[in-house]
Amino acid sequence: MPYTIGLDFGTDSLRVLVVDVDSGEEVGISVAEYKRWKSQKYCNPIKNQFRQHPKDYIDAMTEAINQALNNAGDHVRSNVIGIGVDTTGSTPCPVNAAGMPLAMLPEFEENPNAMFHLWKDHTATEEAEEINNANEKSEIDYLQYVGGIYSSEWYWAKILRTHRVDEKVRLAAFTWLEHCDWIPFLITGGEDVRQLKRSVCAAGHKALWHKDYNGVPVDFLSGLDPALVDFKYNLLDKVFSSEVSAGSLSPFWADQFGLPPSVVVAVGAYDAHMGAVGGEIEPGYLSKVIGTSTCDIMVMPLLEKEYLVRGICGQVYGSVLPGMLGLEAGQSAFGDVYAWFKKLINWPLEMIKDQTLRKKVDDAIIPQLTKEAAAIPPKVNDMVSLDWMNGRRSPDANQFLKGVVSGLNLGIDAPRIFKSLVEATCFGARSISDRFSDEGIDVEGVIALGGVARKSSYVMQILSDVLNKPIKVGASDQTCALGAAMFAATAAGRFISVQEAMLRMGRGFDIIYAPNNERVAVYNILYQKYCELGQTVEKIIK
Repeated sequence: MPYTIGLDFGTDSLRVLVVDVDSGEEVGISVAEYKRWKSQKYCNPIKNQFRQHPKDYIDAMTEAINQALNNAGDHVRSNVIGIGVDTTGSTPCPVNAAGMPLAMLPEFEENPNAMFHLWKDHTATEEAEEINNANEKSEIDYLQYVGGIYSSEWYWAKILRTHRVDEKVRLAAFTWLEHCDWIPFLITGGEDVRQLKRSVCAAGHKALWHKDYNGVPVDFLSGLDPALVDFKYNLLDKVFSSEVSAGSLSPFWADQFGLPPSVVVAVGAYDAHMGAVGGEIEPGYLSKVIGTSTCDIMVMPLLEKEYLVRGICGQVYGSVLPGMLGLEAGQSAFGDVYAWFKKLINWPLEMIKDQTLRKKVDDAIIPQLTKEAAAIPPKVNDMVSLDWMNGRRSPDANQFLKGVVSGLNLGIDAPRIFKSLVEATCFGARSISDRFSDEGIDVEGVIALGGVARKSSYVMQILSDVLNKPIKVGASDQTCALGAAMFAATAAGRFISVQEAMLRMGRGFDIIYAPNNERVAVYNILYQKYCELGQTVEKIIK
């Protein structure tokens, strides 16, 4: 009986899932937090700096894989045939010629610039603007396949920023690798970064790779910074989708995990793209992975002429399902908005010395806010907020934007503000859905995945009402890891296609939300106010 392992490297932790390839049964699961990240080492939220040390990934991976396999039972270890990897992105890191992150070297061990620059790191807003300005002056639109706007969350902006502020890192870096590319390279024993198989998902959505450029636009990049083309040996000219094998486990990592060295490791990809596969994506449905942020994915059949959608996070053939166009959008903050509000009103708890009492109150805040907010019916004159606490990813990326809470008066209480923030995140989701529809891509419904989708019926019902669309919630708690396990099974040769793996290993849906017609009408009016408020704020920012 064969099994595969899905590794889902999230923002705060690694989730490991062991899956029976023939039935889709999830036989082992484990979660390991990133210890350095948990203490916010190497982060400076005021400066929008969020860095993660590669040792966090290694420690979490060793712990979680072994724990998940222990949970699955001894017989499973000898029957594992593949490992799939998904990560956040764009989360790149400078590496040496051997593919080792610079932060693994003694001289760079405590240097945040030598670590992985997490997707939510927005220190490169000025560099992103520089890329956008250079593209406006170019005769060729090099951003047409990434929605027309380059984001500070992405690959080249982060490299350009680091070049400007840290000469030692710039000189020591042989190239930069995405997190989803480094993990498969690491555990297959890679020693020459030129042999690494880069992900088409990461390269196409964040690094300007496209077949029309035979890789990435070298002339455009050299105009930004000649040092960028020092990576010319491997400027992403060869990229691979995730049903392709990146190699087999090295003897060292096979021993660390207690697995056979014959285990195949699939080429990596971003979490939401593999999550869409784990959630059984299909044309016409918007797959929405909802957690601290969101990533929204759609797929379309291969067309003779590529269909361009403005203001999204890229469209790449094979980035989700081989043979289909994958389209990505997303929100820079979703659950993070709720977490911010919780932290804000939690401030007085810092004065309570009784740790048991503090934890009891802390744990009750979001459930109680949800209960109180759910009892307040929406009205057309309700307060309106903007969900741009971490900038706006799409449509039309702009990391300079800030969140807004408007309509405050002396009668407004915490549940009403929480309700407004939930509605704001759902309005942000609607702006993405509307952009796809406006560009001629019908959105029939939503496939909701991730922690918020599984845990909050309140948020999901409001989302259905705001979108005026049905929402299917994936039955698996770990759809990203499940998608990675599906790719692993395909790369290992168990299935002839990812679609077959989805059919055999998919868990289906266990909750369906339908829009409430009365609330749909109210939310249509509130959404228009959200859009008007957003337009006003953008004018002020400009």
